[in-house]
Amino acid sequence: MRNPRSARPARRPRPSSSTGREGGGGAPAGSVWLFGTHAVAAALANPQRVFQRLLVAEPEHPALIAAREAGATLRLEPELTPRAKLDDMLGAEAVHQGVAALVKQLPNLSLDEALERPGPVLVLDQVTDPRNIGAILRSAAAFGAACLVVQDRNAPEETAVLAKAASGALETVPVVREVNLSRAIETLQKGGCWTVGLDAGGGLLDGPSFEGRRVALVLGAEGKGLRRLTRESCDEVAGLYMPGDMESLNVSVAAAVGLYELARVRMPSTYQPAATKKPT
Repeated sequence: MRNPRSARPARRPRPSSSTGREGGGGAPAGSVWLFGTHAVAAALANPQRVFQRLLVAEPEHPALIAAREAGATLRLEPELTPRAKLDDMLGAEAVHQGVAALVKQLPNLSLDEALERPGPVLVLDQVTDPRNIGAILRSAAAFGAACLVVQDRNAPEETAVLAKAASGALETVPVVREVNLSRAIETLQKGGCWTVGLDAGGGLLDGPSFEGRRVALVLGAEGKGLRRLTRESCDEVAGLYMPGDMESLNVSVAAAVGLYELARVRMPSTYQPAATKKPT
């Protein structure tokens, strides 16, 4: 993100890219290994998830406790597995926190179905880093976004790395995969969204000016930014106010700032965050 101053065809499941070094443990096509307390607890609480295996390093793992507290019913018996074996399966760099699950990838959701959900929409133009997409999903969940739209051939599949970065948001924010991003933007416009390309060359993104309108923020890949055709498909182009010396932001940070700017119009005069349970 640069400083402004300067009905689709059914998709065949692709083979899982989650190798053992990326938290895959040799997952079969159409399946993925998830790991980490938040990612697995959120998956357990998602009735759409189909579980194949559930490995825990302790009988009462925090992921199981969190899922039960969220009202989830365990759909299979957890397998007690030493942490060393999880390290071997998932890779030494996987921060698995003693829990992993082999699950089926989530079913595809059409853009029309996703638009039935309230909130703004995020569109990613060839953002390929799974950690960035995971972080964007986390911000999308925090700010009540309806969905995340990506171009199918230029976006990663579900992976453990993406799910870990999303910290559970993969289970609550639908990822809509579209073949043609320009047509997807046209569908959003026909569905009542005002599409804003987040990039240099336009005015400043001013959240309150969109009051009464549903906004879809369109973000491009780092370095390249928005492609010309994607940019021209948007209703307008706007950038973020950045008075400092940096010329750009990481795309996941830009998404979070953009969503916050849109949320300002709904911000109450007094804010009391939701109560959270203190760790014991």
